[in-house]
Amino acid sequence: MNKSNANAKPTPTPRELLTPIFRHKRLVMGVFSALFLLSVFVAWFWASRYYVSEMQVVVAQLRTDPAITSGQNAAVGTYKGVAPDQISSEIALLKGQDILRRVAETCALGNGWIEGWSTSEIFLSNDPDRLKAARIQNAAAKLEKGVKAEAEKVSDVITVKYGALGDPKTPACVLQNIGKLYLEKHLQMRRPSGSATFFAEQTERYRGELADVEARLADFSRNEGVAAPDVLRTDIAQQVAASMAQLHQTQQQIAGDEERLKADEAQLQNTPDRITTQQSSNAANLLMQQLETILLNAQLKRTQLAVKYDPSFPLVREADEEIAKTQAAIEKAKQMNYADKTTDLNPTYQLLQQDIARTRSDLATQRANSAAIEDSIKTLHGQMVDLDGKSVKQTVLLREEKADEANYLLYLNKREQARTSDALDQKGIADVAIAVPPVAAALPAFNPFQVGLGGLILAFLAAIAAAFAAEWMDPHFRTPDEVTATLKIPVLAAVPRQAA
Repeated sequence: MNKSNANAKPTPTPRELLTPIFRHKRLVMGVFSALFLLSVFVAWFWASRYYVSEMQVVVAQLRTDPAITSGQNAAVGTYKGVAPDQISSEIALLKGQDILRRVAETCALGNGWIEGWSTSEIFLSNDPDRLKAARIQNAAAKLEKGVKAEAEKVSDVITVKYGALGDPKTPACVLQNIGKLYLEKHLQMRRPSGSATFFAEQTERYRGELADVEARLADFSRNEGVAAPDVLRTDIAQQVAASMAQLHQTQQQIAGDEERLKADEAQLQNTPDRITTQQSSNAANLLMQQLETILLNAQLKRTQLAVKYDPSFPLVREADEEIAKTQAAIEKAKQMNYADKTTDLNPTYQLLQQDIARTRSDLATQRANSAAIEDSIKTLHGQMVDLDGKSVKQTVLLREEKADEANYLLYLNKREQARTSDALDQKGIADVAIAVPPVAAALPAFNPFQVGLGGLILAFLAAIAAAFAAEWMDPHFRTPDEVTATLKIPVLAAVPRQAA
C-alpha cells in the first residue's frame, strides 16, 4: 500500500458529523428550549403589544410672504428647495424639550408606575408637584429617545415615528400633539412679534418728515424766484459755450485781419501809384527795307558762288563779309527806334488802399465785438455761479424729499407685509405642513408569528452551535484516531463503550 494512502484520513460520514449533537444532546435540548421559550415570550408579550405610529412633515416654501428687510421691494422668490441645514433645524425643533414635556403631560406618559417611575424619586421629598414634574421630565427624556425623526433622501419630507407597548392610541396621541405643538412653535419663530406696530410708527414718522420737506421745497421756489435752476444753468452753460466759440472765432478774425493789414501795407510800399497804359515805337522803315533788300541779294549771290566755288574762295568770302555788314547795319537801324508812352493810375495800388481801409474798419468792429462778448461771458459766469448755489440748495431739498419718500414707501410697504404675515399667522398658514397625520395603529409593528418563527430558527442554530462548541472544549479522547494523532503512539486495542 502506498504510504500517502496509509496516512490519508478517511472522509467523515454524516453520522460522524452529527456525533457531537448526539453526544451533547442535553445541552442541545436545553439551549433550544430556552431560546424557543424566550422567542415565544417576546412574540407574545412584546411583539404582539408593540405599536408604532408614523407622521410625515413636509418642509417647503409654500408660504411666500415677504421677508422683513431694509430693501424697498421684499424678496418674494419662487420655491428654490430646502437646504439640509434647514431640515436639521426642523428635526431639532420637532424634538424640543418644551414640546416633549407638554406632550408627555397631555398624553399622561408619566402616570404609569413603570414608565413614570425613576430612581431619582427616592431622593425627592413627598411634594406632589415636584414628583409630578420629575415624572414628566423623566417621561420627556424617554420620549426624546423613543421619537425617531429622519429626513427622507432626496426630498423635503421628515418622517417621525414613535412606538410604545400597550395601548395603540398612545403613539398616535404623542405624534398628534407633537405635530400640533410643532406648527404653533414654527409660527411663533417665523418673525419677531410687534413688527406691525413698529412699521406703523415709522410710517407715520416719515409721512410727517415728507410733508415738512415738501413745504420747504415750495418755499424755496417762491423765495428764490426760480423753479428749475438746473435747467436754467444748463441753458446758460450752452450760451457760455456758444459765446466762447464766437469769441475764439472773433479773435481768429482779428489776428487774420492784422496780418492782412501788415501784408497790404508792405505790398503798397512796393507798388507804384501810376503805370504805363499805352506805348508805341517807330523805326527807319525805308532804310530797313533797303538793307533787307541788300541782305537778300547778298545771300543769293553767296548761294550761287557756293555752288561753283569753295567757301575759301575770295569771291565767296567777299559775299560773306557783305552779308555780315548788312546784318550789322540792320541791327543798328533797329536801335534807332523811338517810343510813345501813355500813363494812368495803378488799379492795384487803388485796390490795396481800399482793402487797407476796409480791413481797418473790420478790425475795429471785431475788437468791439470781442470786448462785448467777453463782458457777456463774465455776466453769464456770474449767473451760473448764482444758479449753482441755488441748485445745491434745491438738490439738498430734493434729496431729502426723495429719501423721505423712499423711507415712507418702504415702511408703508413693510407695514402691509407685517399685516399680511399677522393675518397668515392667525389663520395658521405656515411653510411646513403635516402631510401624513398620525393614526392609531391597528396591527402591531412586528408580526408575532414571524418573531416566533425567527426565534425557532435562532434556537435551532444556537443549539447546534452550542453542541459543537462543547465538543471543541471537551478534553477527553473518544476515538483511536484522536489518541494516535495527539499522543503519537499506536493503539493496539479499543473497547467500545456499551450501555449497561
